[in-house]
Amino acid sequence: MLAGPQPLLSRPAPPADSTEEWARLATDFLEAARAHSAAVRSAGRDDLLQAFFDELFNHLDPYSRYIGPSSASTDREARTGGEADAGITLAQSGRYVVVSAINANGPAWTSEIDTGDRIIAVNNQLTAGQSAATVTDWLRGPEDSALILRLLSPGRRRAHTVTLRRTKVPPETVFAFASGPIVVLKVTAFSSDTAEEMSQYLDQATQDKNLRGLIIDLRGNRGGVLQQAVTAAALLLDHGVAAVTSGRDPQSNHIWAVQGGDMTNGLPIAVLVDGRTASAAEILAAALADHRRAVVIGSETLGKGLVQTVAQLPDEGELFVTWSRVIAPLHWPLQGLGVMPQICTSLGEADTNHALHMLATGKLANQAAITASRAARYPLTVPSILAIRKACPAALGNDRDVSVARELINHPAWYKTATTAIPDDVASVPQVSAAP
Repeated sequence: MLAGPQPLLSRPAPPADSTEEWARLATDFLEAARAHSAAVRSAGRDDLLQAFFDELFNHLDPYSRYIGPSSASTDREARTGGEADAGITLAQSGRYVVVSAINANGPAWTSEIDTGDRIIAVNNQLTAGQSAATVTDWLRGPEDSALILRLLSPGRRRAHTVTLRRTKVPPETVFAFASGPIVVLKVTAFSSDTAEEMSQYLDQATQDKNLRGLIIDLRGNRGGVLQQAVTAAALLLDHGVAAVTSGRDPQSNHIWAVQGGDMTNGLPIAVLVDGRTASAAEILAAALADHRRAVVIGSETLGKGLVQTVAQLPDEGELFVTWSRVIAPLHWPLQGLGVMPQICTSLGEADTNHALHMLATGKLANQAAITASRAARYPLTVPSILAIRKACPAALGNDRDVSVARELINHPAWYKTATTAIPDDVASVPQVSAAP
């Protein structure tokens, strides 16, 4: 009888940079396990791979993960858009089907279609008596196929015809609406088209000479593509460093500098965040705040400041591996720490009212926490992170956030006090040699 567990496979470790040899070693290990265990032999291939990577990342990095072929395929389909259509949303208005929204990524965006237009016919099929769901199905079809719409705009007696080519439309991530002289941009995620969507809405908004300010709502935004956050920052900054990424591999060290041109010509900007704001959304909030270009309002954000690279595997699964960490323009790490808002709304209405009263006197109630967060440097201990974050605990956003943003934009002196509370040393670039 053997005493204690016996090794299934013993082999020298391959060279660190030999991806092929490490992959072969992992395969041989799984085959050895299958040869010695009936339970392993009975498990499916996908289950074995999932268990292997789960255990591997459990010891190395809790943020890295493997997604099997089925789930990865669903995610890729969601990222690239589903069946081809016109990029418009329809709704029922009494007996008629009307356009209720237009996706900025779709072919209808640049056409003569507007919200409120009544759909009379789709490819010569009359919509009379049909539901919005049925007509929506008529809009779908093969990619690049012709779509002829007959529409009647409100206040007009004669219908007009619009011809489009169906395309696969990525889900919209930016939604805009006017609130008096202030435009609110709700950004739900950072996909491959988010910055372009923001640019289109900003271009529209700045045509209004009465525009007084902009509110960017990042509450609940879990992030996405880092480059999109940087490009979005470039729409609102004239120049400067938006972020720095730092990792063990020299190729992961990168200074993300922008030199575009502020599309709003310096209009006041308020950024709304909460405890669910993460990743790329935190990068944008930190960049605008550190450059004194916006006032962040809400609660401490999640604190996910790690960049991941995605690799598609031969089985069509996907591997998400942590590649680097993110450093904000003022040299502080986003990971764990999150973004400290200049105006905290998570401590209750009385505390928020006190913060506004302090602004009216030319002081920032959250100044100590702002100073401490911007002075933080990697690596940070958990106690030091918690000590900073407790000044404005992470919480879900609330209606008060928007009203505070409006008050701030309507009081230029308050806005100036909040922005100048951020240190002004953004000229130098942090070192990028630290490993994550």
